[in-house]
Amino acid sequence: MTSTATPYAGPNVLTAVEDARSALVADLGRDASDVGDHLGNVVESDGVVTHLFACTRKGYVGWRWSVTVVQLDGGPITVDELVLIPGDEAIVAPAWVPYRERIQPGDLSPGDLLPVGDDDPRLVPTYFFGDDPLDADAKAQVRQVALDLGLGRVRTLSPEGYDAAAERWYESESGPLAPIAQAAPHHCHSCGFLMRIAGHLAQHFGVCANGDANDDGRVVSMDHGCGAHSEVRLSKKQEPLPVPEPVIDTITPDELENF
Repeated sequence: MTSTATPYAGPNVLTAVEDARSALVADLGRDASDVGDHLGNVVESDGVVTHLFACTRKGYVGWRWSVTVVQLDGGPITVDELVLIPGDEAIVAPAWVPYRERIQPGDLSPGDLLPVGDDDPRLVPTYFFGDDPLDADAKAQVRQVALDLGLGRVRTLSPEGYDAAAERWYESESGPLAPIAQAAPHHCHSCGFLMRIAGHLAQHFGVCANGDANDDGRVVSMDHGCGAHSEVRLSKKQEPLPVPEPVIDTITPDELENF
């Protein structure tokens, strides 16, 4: 059974501010210039109190010195721990992120290898989930022979892999929420430059084949769009002004002198 009683510190450890400060200065091996005002204390447990001091050392704005003092059974006050800890305003290093999770598209250079783990949830054995269907049933025999011979891909996308790819593409700049899509007059599903893809995501995504578009060669969602849609037309006020008829200068040098 866990006790919820408030720990009793005792008056001696609560007021042992100078004892804590002296121990801290002695441990630092320098003068007291790095130790600022007493900021308060924290009762850790019975007879154990942590005193906090401002840190005035350059480069440690918002940090504080933590000195834990102990007094047990009326004995002498002893120093248990001295440590520098960050406060709420302290500048600290960002949370550590594993290297594998820090890699972003475009980080790989020629020759770099990025192995996929055997337990990656995005992939499953092809024989377990099945491969993407080919173009027609006429390919079924070829597909079966390749399967019997152990050819083809070892693994294919799992349902989790498809979901992750769909969410990533849909939320990217090639999805419907991109500013260029929000301002587009038409969606990609009606564009003549959209190349259909096969597989489980065919109803939601395609590949842009318009060399003038920002997304040329990229996967786009069906409800994405841009100003390079195959059926876009300019309104009359957007059409360029007609070029005026040219004016031919027929004035000769002699005529010009008479002006």
